[in-house]
Amino acid sequence: MPIAVVVGMQWGDEGKGKIIDLFAEEADIVARYQGGHNAGHTICFDGQEHVLHLIPSGIFHAGKLCIIGNGVVIDPRALMEEMQMLGAAGIALDGRLVLSDRAHIILPYHGTSDKGRESGDRFRRIGTTGRGIGPSYSDKIARLGVRAADYEDEDRLREVLFANYEEKKQILKLLYGKDLPPFDALLEEQLGYRETICRFMADTGSLIRKEIAAGKKILCEGAQGTMLDVDHGTYPFVTSSSSSAGGACTGLGIPPSQVGRVVGVIKAYTTRVGEGPFPTELKCGFGEQLRAEGHEFGATTGRPRRCGWFDAVVARYGNAINGTRALALTKIDVLDKFETLKVCTGYKHGGKVYEEMPASLKVLENCEPVYREYPGWKESTVGVDAYDKLPGNARRYIEELSRLSGAEFTLISTGPERGHTIRLSGLF
Repeated sequence: MPIAVVVGMQWGDEGKGKIIDLFAEEADIVARYQGGHNAGHTICFDGQEHVLHLIPSGIFHAGKLCIIGNGVVIDPRALMEEMQMLGAAGIALDGRLVLSDRAHIILPYHGTSDKGRESGDRFRRIGTTGRGIGPSYSDKIARLGVRAADYEDEDRLREVLFANYEEKKQILKLLYGKDLPPFDALLEEQLGYRETICRFMADTGSLIRKEIAAGKKILCEGAQGTMLDVDHGTYPFVTSSSSSAGGACTGLGIPPSQVGRVVGVIKAYTTRVGEGPFPTELKCGFGEQLRAEGHEFGATTGRPRRCGWFDAVVARYGNAINGTRALALTKIDVLDKFETLKVCTGYKHGGKVYEEMPASLKVLENCEPVYREYPGWKESTVGVDAYDKLPGNARRYIEELSRLSGAEFTLISTGPERGHTIRLSGLF
């Protein structure tokens, strides 16, 4: 079937941007199905680095249609800035970018709410980017959201904004001591985005289903990773949407029966940003070395990522949740200088060893990782483009990750550039 989903297998930041950029060559359409501009996909080619937050990574390939689906929450200001950035780089968007008319909008009061909850000691900190993603999804579920379709009619937009404004003004003042700008200023800003939103907006669900019927190949792109999925991740330290593969169907209007393949993107070690449990985190020199060698700083916020050894419990769980049978391995080159590597195969807590992912935060926050050790290779793998050119210990480490994860590798990334890649099989 001509639909493939590419999904992060850890806590995000697995290098999905590069992988989707490579796989986009094989697709006709690249469609983003969830998240907001709190996620960044970094793509490197021709010696330049490009960071995208909302627009699908396939935009750098001529002739590919890029869709922002109904499951995405859109900050119009962030979208306009990204469009301007691409325009300055010579990337044409007209006829190539489409926004769902059912996508929900992030409004200024969402950001105020997000930052208010994350500041101070009155509320539990999740470690969000403060960009309003969670509050926007909250309004969506509470049936208070503003959708792209509302921008078609100026009177309708004014009506739904005013209804929400009066409620938000009272809530934000009471909870966080924050005042909102006057309503007229909020409305005027949104009306300034109206022309662009309407120009790129369409019924993307209908569009995708027609393209499926025409036999087009569709690559579905998620943000974040499986362990940040609102249902299946390390709740409550998660994102606010379904970042696992199932979110592609609800976030794009695709029938589940049409998805033919799910490819998981997984890093040769593990990282996460923000608060929450992280069993293999290294709070020592090894963690600092991983951060330095892997340039582990958030593409969106620049925050330093927490770093740790590869977690096979997470990998197996990701395979089970997403139905992955193929994996793309990233950043194997970051491990080139390590004498010894470790892989977590289970969590020990209270006299019990967990080989499956527990829901309990108490277990995850207090467990002791069960490790296996592997010899490093102590030579550069940067830019290696054939599997048999890798050092023997690197191949053995990769084969162990495959065995412990329960899936084969379809692609191995050996550096940030497009050519720094070992292709073992195609996407479709």
